[in-house]
Amino acid sequence: MKKILTSILTLGVLTSYAQNPAPAKPQERAIALTGATIHVGNGQIIQNGVVVFDKGVITAIGDGSTPTAGAEVISASGKHVYPGFISPAATVGLQEIGAVKATVDKQEIGDLNPNVRALIAYNTDSEIIPTIRNNGVLLTQAMPQGGTVSGSSSVMMADGWNWEDAVLKKDDGLWLNWPGYFAREFNYDDFSLTVRKNSKRTEAISALQATFSDAKAYAALSNPMPMNLKLEAMRGLFSGKQNLYIRADYGKDIIEAVTFAKALGIPKVVVVGGEEANRVATFLKENNVPVILSQLHRLPNREDEDVDLPYRMPGILQKAGVLVGLSYADEWWRTRNLAFLAGTAAGFGIPDKEEALKLITLNNAKILGIDNAVGTLEKGKQATLFVSAGDALDMRTNVVEQVFIQGRKVNLDDRHKRLYKTYKDKYEQK
Repeated sequence: MKKILTSILTLGVLTSYAQNPAPAKPQERAIALTGATIHVGNGQIIQNGVVVFDKGVITAIGDGSTPTAGAEVISASGKHVYPGFISPAATVGLQEIGAVKATVDKQEIGDLNPNVRALIAYNTDSEIIPTIRNNGVLLTQAMPQGGTVSGSSSVMMADGWNWEDAVLKKDDGLWLNWPGYFAREFNYDDFSLTVRKNSKRTEAISALQATFSDAKAYAALSNPMPMNLKLEAMRGLFSGKQNLYIRADYGKDIIEAVTFAKALGIPKVVVVGGEEANRVATFLKENNVPVILSQLHRLPNREDEDVDLPYRMPGILQKAGVLVGLSYADEWWRTRNLAFLAGTAAGFGIPDKEEALKLITLNNAKILGIDNAVGTLEKGKQATLFVSAGDALDMRTNVVEQVFIQGRKVNLDDRHKRLYKTYKDKYEQK
């Protein structure tokens, strides 16, 4: 009996050890981080700075003379404080193990699904979420995929008991996969990529025109009866409450897709992917269309292009006056490395690291429409920030030591750390 009881207790300990840490408790008292190099997120740096926050909101920020009376003082001398990095166009929380279908919930069957909401599929128990926190990514946009109109995304915090706790902005935009002139096919047998003419393009665009025209007419009705759930989900596009996120890579497709949206009177359009956005930068600037780039760490599309063109893309677009953000798109397992995309951009065309930092803080916040709450460290904004031992855009010095999400101090345990400890202990045995 004693052996059975011991086995049960051991199993319980191992099971609890493998679980994610519990979400953080609400902030109980004011906290002041002092002596740090503060990266505000808008290009400004405060040396030997102080940031004070209470009840989840920043109440003061400045140099060493900033008052800290009544706050719990935490010394961050010699360290760096950053606003939480923001990962747009992501599937973190929507899929866990790509080869296990039961853990993937990122898309629905069908081509036109504007009523689908990624929000309710967001899994706060995902083991991916703690790993992205440990590199400073504290906010992520849960993005639906599949079909022509995929559904709506929502901006989520990387901490919470459930999606209701974690959501920062519900249904921020609708996702459209533009039916371009060419279609890509990936062969998993030999890992080759082929490009062919999109034979279904005309049919898909006709369906889009009918759907969006119906949605525009429906949005003009103040109290439509009966309610159409699909068209109701698109109402915010025409009032400016929602973005229209258009996935398009080729230059001609980008122009055609943006022209389509503007002709319908959709005020907020965002291009996602934009692998050839440099070719249409003037057009994007003239139409005030921001771009969320992905996969900077890749080869260029064309054989005659410079091999470092993807690295230089943020700098090219920024110089042209286009608002640019960075993401890892559907590569959810790599989202934790978002900061290093910005670091790469800093070495290939972006003037300095503070400007590169904006690509994953303020710029992304502006694009997602959450810059009134996050994206920079300013009085009145949410205390979603972290402390790093060194430069957070450099993988050699990105060592996140403390994380606060809306002022709540988050436990930084994760699966990577547990596995590291397990095998470190194993190979240190004598």
